[in-house]
Amino acid sequence: MNQLKNDSITDSPANVSEITTFKKTLSFVDVTAIIVGIVIGAGIFETPALVAANVGSPQIALLTWLLGGGISLIGALCYAELATTYPHAGGNYYYLMRAFGKKVAFLFAWTRMSVLQTGSIALLAFVFGDYASQLWRLGYYSTSIYAVLVIALFTGLNLAGTQQGKQMQNWLSAAIVLGLLLVVVGGLIFAAPYNVSTSVELPSSGNFGLAMVFVLLSYGGWNEAAYVSAETRNLKRDLARSLFWSIGIITTIYLLVNVAYIRGLGLSAMADSEAVAADLMRNAFGQSGAIFISILVAIAALSSLNATIITGARTNYALGKDFSLFTVLGRWRSHNSTPTNALLAQGAISLALVLLGTFTRNGFETMVDYTAPTFWFFFLLTTVSLLILRWREPQVQRPFRVPFYPLTPILFCLICGYLLYSSLVYTGVGAIVGVVVAIAGIPLWLLSKHISRQNNS
Repeated sequence: MNQLKNDSITDSPANVSEITTFKKTLSFVDVTAIIVGIVIGAGIFETPALVAANVGSPQIALLTWLLGGGISLIGALCYAELATTYPHAGGNYYYLMRAFGKKVAFLFAWTRMSVLQTGSIALLAFVFGDYASQLWRLGYYSTSIYAVLVIALFTGLNLAGTQQGKQMQNWLSAAIVLGLLLVVVGGLIFAAPYNVSTSVELPSSGNFGLAMVFVLLSYGGWNEAAYVSAETRNLKRDLARSLFWSIGIITTIYLLVNVAYIRGLGLSAMADSEAVAADLMRNAFGQSGAIFISILVAIAALSSLNATIITGARTNYALGKDFSLFTVLGRWRSHNSTPTNALLAQGAISLALVLLGTFTRNGFETMVDYTAPTFWFFFLLTTVSLLILRWREPQVQRPFRVPFYPLTPILFCLICGYLLYSSLVYTGVGAIVGVVVAIAGIPLWLLSKHISRQNNS
């Protein structure tokens, strides 16, 4: 522990405070819309079928979704303390910097830029491409063509300014919530209830732990609020409220959607479905319903994609401010409040990952495998940083304190450790590639230190 303290003091950059003075442009509604837009995306249209295949009854299926909301709330309590105590555009990067020093923070920032955020952007672009291709196909590589176009379009939109990006996010988030509510109405009122006597028995080889991996994948993204904390107007009041309200909204919608799936299709049909939402809407409204859900999923992917682009570039910006190897990323265009070079770099890496997914011919699954292990590893370290900073900096004013400390963060650490294990056991080759790319940050860190020494000599 002393070594951690020494590293943090020695490596703490002189300029970290420089990037906490942004325009306060984001309101409670804006932050809530960003979180809801990131979380409620493609996951709820993909994972319910995978969850159904790994549980034994509708009751357990619904329990997993309720438990996912509870776990997310536990994590949100930890992040609310970190984000309100240390408001910073770097989010997790800054917390890791204070707790562990530059080495770990650099590795996280590199991994986020090259694996986590860009992998998520590419994943969402593939989802958009899959469903847009159901409406208008652009040839053999239709999904990849759509993915390239949408990444370029939304990167350009956010280059125009934060104001334009957040307004688009609010509209997209409203559209996806409204659309999911229509799915609920269709499943609960218009779809013919499934016939229990004709349903097929579920296999007995289900895995509750694997089901939770899929559920928490669908809940992933609420922590992105940390990356816009420095731009939130009333940070002490609005950030924690935004986290709690968004998780409450998301949990309620997920439960209602799964009740609609179960009532309209049955758990067995859900488990066998390749497009569970489309099958439900086809049951309720015919082929026009299936077309509607394809449009809805495309909107959901756009909503998450736009929010992910907004938050992702800010860590890249922090990386450029603190490490000379990436100085070009640390430039902020003040007149339209955008990290221009960070956005451009993020877009370029995301396009490269689209190319990787195209060659594997399984873009969505490849990107899930690519991001999962490193995501839960750094989630674990960030929660540990809360414990370290409480011990090391007791004098710092904390507008929000985690209830039942230290039990709450310790519990969340255990959850993250289990999901890290699961993401390595249950994923494929993409996970290996993601881990290798993350480890590549170690020699880059050594190169960065070498450049810094040369600049100081």
